[in-house]
Amino acid sequence: MEKRSLGKSGIMVSPLGMGCWAIGGQSYNQEGVAIGWTGIDDNESIRAIHRAIDLGVNFFDTANVYGSGHSEEVLGKALASRRGEVVIATKFGGTFDSEKRLHLGDDPSVGNMRRSLDESLRRLQTDTIDLYQFHIWGHPADQAVELREALEEEVKAGKIRGYGWSTDVLESQKVFAEGPNCIAVQQELHALGKHSTGDTDAILELCEEKDMASLNRSPLAMGLLTGKFKRGMTFPEGDVRRQVEWFGAFKDGQPNPDWLDMLDSIKEVLTSGGRTMAQGALAWIWAYSDRTIPIPGFKNTKQAEDNAGAMDFGPLTPDQMAQIDQILGR
Repeated sequence: MEKRSLGKSGIMVSPLGMGCWAIGGQSYNQEGVAIGWTGIDDNESIRAIHRAIDLGVNFFDTANVYGSGHSEEVLGKALASRRGEVVIATKFGGTFDSEKRLHLGDDPSVGNMRRSLDESLRRLQTDTIDLYQFHIWGHPADQAVELREALEEEVKAGKIRGYGWSTDVLESQKVFAEGPNCIAVQQELHALGKHSTGDTDAILELCEEKDMASLNRSPLAMGLLTGKFKRGMTFPEGDVRRQVEWFGAFKDGQPNPDWLDMLDSIKEVLTSGGRTMAQGALAWIWAYSDRTIPIPGFKNTKQAEDNAGAMDFGPLTPDQMAQIDQILGR
């Protein structure tokens, strides 16, 4: 597949990026609830990052709160000798205690943005962040103008090349989109559905209008679309998927059986041509819009290879997309 552009910036990236939430490892909110991932080995994470680059991936998306700074540190270490080969996106908005791996809350202020930017630059071992994203999903749109203008100042200062907002709220995306250097949105998108706000397609239309890229979080529905989960299985203590009742793929600490039924019904289409389930799910996103850049997560080299391998197959065909819609009744 050909590379895709981060909107009007002209920054060219691989058709998919690697989402780096999982490699941050475990962290907790102030109630002691796990909001990170288990089973992480930093050396394996670095091997997986290098393998992804070797397979043609040049885009990595992280956030300062992932593992309370640890994801950025691991990514910075992995890319220290390969910075010129890659494009880095990170996020700001959350505050945390890195030693306790504790999320302290959100701070949408300009001052926090600037402090967070300097800290992320240090952890990532770089002078410039290619895409800097606001990470407070529900911040009031009418209060975001000052932050947008401050981000424009950071572009002029050379600390970032462009910015965006990770939210599925259309009115919020519209506020940032008025900025000359707003180059991307980040929104939920996967083959089994769209975000419950109903703004998914309108945000993609905004991307067309304002020449922005659409980064797609949860493209594999936090692993459900890989096909590896079975009915009745329960995630172990500490697994973040026990705590994500806001995400429909999981229910009561288990894979949602309704979602598993939907996945079974389209499995044949997704795995056409020798694709794995994950590769078929990524192919669906590419076919949905030419603005899309899915950012699947990974915990090891095998997963990075599977994700990167989707680029060898490319998007599903219009007929396959129509077949999936017919099967799912949409």
